[in-house]
Amino acid sequence: MGYPRFASRGRTFVYVLPCRETDILKVGFSRDPLDRLRTLHRRFFEFFDLDRGLLIETDHLRDARRIERLFITTFAGDRAPAPLVVRQSAAGYTEWFRGVSPAVEALARQVCAEQGYPLHAPLGAWLRERLNDSSGLLYDWSARMLDMIEYARFNVAPEPGWRLGEKALRDALDACAALGLELRALVPAAVFAWYHGDGHFGSG
Repeated sequence: MGYPRFASRGRTFVYVLPCRETDILKVGFSRDPLDRLRTLHRRFFEFFDLDRGLLIETDHLRDARRIERLFITTFAGDRAPAPLVVRQSAAGYTEWFRGVSPAVEALARQVCAEQGYPLHAPLGAWLRERLNDSSGLLYDWSARMLDMIEYARFNVAPEPGWRLGEKALRDALDACAALGLELRALVPAAVFAWYHGDGHFGSG
């Protein structure tokens, strides 16, 4: 079960993602930072400290690659293994660092100041704006997901993984709530009722 896609055409972002519970952070680049966060951890809004995260916005992939390489080479001596809760296929091997959060943030701000790239900090504010701008996609996607969940619950014999749709929808709505968005205005009434009814359907 996929999530709604909010791709940023023509732009590439360098991201800095500090973990919430440990002094480890992830750097990298992506055209769609929101999708990248979800691939790293399905509860990214709990796992990463979005108030300390940031984005550097570039117009070209080559610039994002160059900036990421600057972080990797500057802090090569501070590399750390990826946290075990991050999916190995998404984690990468050279972009996690320990104990350098203030220095990484300072370097990011220096790069933006000297080279004129927009800096988005804190990351949570950018994500709120992103989701608000794409609220129509979330509205339609959540409605389709709820239809699939309802059909599966009442018409399909239970199988391993049959609740993945419920988890995907709840994770997406929890992310919106964690970022301070007003869910009642972003999703259909039926989705809002399902979410606040602990996943239960009405008798109809």
